[in-house]
Amino acid sequence: MPTSRINIRVITATVIAIASFGTADAAEPPAYPADYRNWTHVKSMVIHPGHPLAEPFQGIHHIYANAAARGGLANGSYADGAVFAFDLLEYDTADNASSEGERALLGVMVKDSGRYSETGGWGFEAWQGDSRTERMVNDGGAGCFSCHQDVTERDYVFTQWRN
Repeated sequence: MPTSRINIRVITATVIAIASFGTADAAEPPAYPADYRNWTHVKSMVIHPGHPLAEPFQGIHHIYANAAARGGLANGSYADGAVFAFDLLEYDTADNASSEGERALLGVMVKDSGRYSETGGWGFEAWQGDSRTERMVNDGGAGCFSCHQDVTERDYVFTQWRN
């Protein structure tokens, strides 16, 4: 076999090995929360045009918490296994009333201190529209975490329980 072919194979194998090594340590992204609508509905809010987060979060927000996250809402500290789902819907306005439109995205925060140590113990993911496969987070959750750092004192969770 010619030397150039051997060198190309060695270089290709080295690049694949380095790429595999680099991604082997990356945490597996959170899974789609299939039953989130059966969790505790914590709150809803609407972001209108002109709000600082309107791009990209304009719409109706529904926040759901699984049992572990619900427990953490009381004291602001979350155990591994806590999951929040963020259902963002477009809205339609007619006759001075707004109603839910199409889903813009479904986002999740998953507490796993071991897997997501780089982002405060939380894994972040979002799915486009009604898709369960079209993921939107491509930076390991760093972009999401950069905003959530504003609430470090509440274990990076914006949502609070209202009595």
